[in-house]
This record gives sequence, C-alpha cells and structure tokens, in this order.
Amino acid sequence: MSSTTTTSSSSPAPGFVQAVLALGVGGFAIGTGEFVIMGLLPEVAHDIGTTIPQAGHVISAYALGVVIGAPVLAVLAAGWPRRALLIALMAVFAAGNFASALAPGYLSLNLLRLASGLPHGTYFGVAALVAAGLAPPGRRASAVGLVMLGLTGATLIGVPIAAWLGQQFGWRAAFVFVGLIAVVAMAMLRRALPPLPAASGASAWRELGALRRKQVWLTLGIAAIGFGGMFAVFSYVKPTLTEVAGLPLSGVPLVLALFGVGMVGGNLVGARLADKALMPTIGGLLVWAALVLCSFSFAAHHVATAALSVLLVGSIVAIGPALQIRLMDVAGDAQTLAAALNHSAFNMANALGAWLGGVAISAGLGWTSTGWVGALLALAGLGIFGWALASERRAGPDGRAAVGRAGA
Repeated sequence: MSSTTTTSSSSPAPGFVQAVLALGVGGFAIGTGEFVIMGLLPEVAHDIGTTIPQAGHVISAYALGVVIGAPVLAVLAAGWPRRALLIALMAVFAAGNFASALAPGYLSLNLLRLASGLPHGTYFGVAALVAAGLAPPGRRASAVGLVMLGLTGATLIGVPIAAWLGQQFGWRAAFVFVGLIAVVAMAMLRRALPPLPAASGASAWRELGALRRKQVWLTLGIAAIGFGGMFAVFSYVKPTLTEVAGLPLSGVPLVLALFGVGMVGGNLVGARLADKALMPTIGGLLVWAALVLCSFSFAAHHVATAALSVLLVGSIVAIGPALQIRLMDVAGDAQTLAAALNHSAFNMANALGAWLGGVAISAGLGWTSTGWVGALLALAGLGIFGWALASERRAGPDGRAAVGRAGA
C-alpha cells in the first residue's frame, strides 16, 4: 500500500465527528424508546386497565413495527436524499412517541408502539451507510460501531433516566422524554450532515435485488439465529438472578447496568476487530457467544459469577457492527434494504431467543437452561456462517471479487 493511500485512509471526511454524533443521538433516542417500557409495565398496566402480561404486548408491537418497517420504508424511500430520509424517519419516531404518551387505552397504545417501531430499522440501516461513507476506508466498522454506541449507550443512560421520569411523573412522561430526544436529533442531523443525495440510480426495484442474493440471506440468518442466544438469557435474567443466584431485588438494577457496560464495550471492541478482519471476527464472536452463554448456566448459581457472566453476555452485541458491514459488502447496489434488514433480523433474534428460552423453562429445565438454549443458537449461527463461507468459496474468484466491489 502506498504512503498516499495510508494517509488518506487515516483521514475522515470533514465533519465526520459531528455527523456521527448526530447519528448516534438518533440511535440513543431509538434505544431509549425501545427498552424503557420494559421497566414500566406495571404502571402501564394499571393506567390502561389491563394485566402486566397483556401490557407486555406493547413490546411485541414495537418489535413487529421494526420487522415490518425496515424493508417497507427502505424500499419506498430508496430514491430519497439520505439526510432528508434520516430526518423524516426521526420525525415519525418522535411523533409516534408523543402520540404514545396520549394513548387512551390498550389497543391504541399497541398501534402507536407499532407505528413508533416502523422507522427503527431503516434509520439504523441508512445511518450505517452514511457513517461508513464518511469514514476512512479502513474504519467503516468503527464508524458503524460509533453510531450503534447511541443504541447501546441508551441502556446505560437513557433508559434509567426515562424510567425514573416514568416512575415519578407517570409512564407517559417517559415517552415525552424520548420524543424530545428525537426532536434534538432531528436538529443535529439537519445541522451536521451534508445534503447526501441518494445513490445514483437508486430505486425500489433495485433495492429489492438484495433479496435475490444468497449471501444476504445467509448473513441475515446469522443475525436472526446466532444472535438470539443473548436474548434467550437476557429475557429471563431477572428471575434467574433472584431465584438461582439469590440476588436481592435491590441489586438487580446494578447487574442490569453491567449488562449495559458489556454492550457498550462489546460494541466498540467488535467494531475495531471487524475493521481488521471482518469474517474471522464474525466467526470468532459466534464461538465467543457459545462459550459465554454455556458458562452462564454454571455461573448463575453465585451472585459474583452471575454478575460477571451478565456483563459478558452483554458483550455478545459486538457482532452487530460486523454483520452490518458484511451486509453492506454482499448487497451489491441494494445497500439500503440490506442494511435496514439487519435490524429486522436482530428483532427476530429477540423474539426467537425469548420464545425458546421460555419453552425450556416451561418444560421444567430450570432458569439456567436459557444458557444452554443460547449456546445452541450461537452454534446454529456458526453453522450458517460456515455455510456462507463454503458458498462463497464455491463461487470462485469472480464471485468473491463481485462481493468486494459491492462493498467498495
């Protein structure tokens, strides 16, 4: 590599830091809005006159909105200038949260949470494309990781603040807070991002071309299955900590904060590793996930080891930036849809992991069985990863070169 190339590789585009900060604040708003409701279900249930399990349907409604919205909005808005699209997506998210704060009952709240989830996947997909485009060539995954830092950082800062507001002033105040963060993000995006026109020749039909690519489906499979193990454990971590490890209820928030620390650290480290060696990072992190989730079944019996294990489970999110970059590399000229679908896949992982963990517990295998379920899901993801590698090798040099040109 020439010295000229090296120098240019280390120099981000002008305004890169401000742009990534603005994109990250949008991610912070979305992360806070997605996770805060989990700690306010009793208040929601009491206010709208329903049971806590029924109130939990609003979580599923949001996730459904993400799964539906990511591909639909990415295709419909394929020709939009990217700055305008990001601001519009954040405006829809802000409106959905303000409206959620005014929801009079169960049905309206579920519909509004679904609407709030619609822009989630497309926002992160487009934000990742913008960040990677502004970053130096060798730092694409790190740039995506910085955007995702807003989402993971929300578990440490945004969610506790919103939850406190919800407990002090009612759950509706939490959604008002999220909406206000989204409005701030809109202003920052308008100020920090260049005009950023859509990719040349972008169209809905071209974006749909991503669905004809085998490597896109295999990468989404890794995300939807291999990443599900983290959710298999985390969905039931509170009763596991209290019933198995004997952790006092007052100590649960501290351990959950450790999960957030693990997410933030894993996100940053995983992004740096992906910049150095993308495919080895994905494979290595799937092995790491299997080991961490398996060890959780043993570590959960003691408070200290359980707390450490929860932190390590959070670190599994490290695979997120790597999979995002992989999708961008294999999607060819259908970048927006592929990047957005990554977040649909992660929400499918959430649903799959939580469901299979619940099946194991209901079968009488105990709270710690979620660790074994998670490890099996990570190994299944590793199997799909091996399939992707084998398929790419069979495609030969021409196929691999095409993939490389797609990610350039």
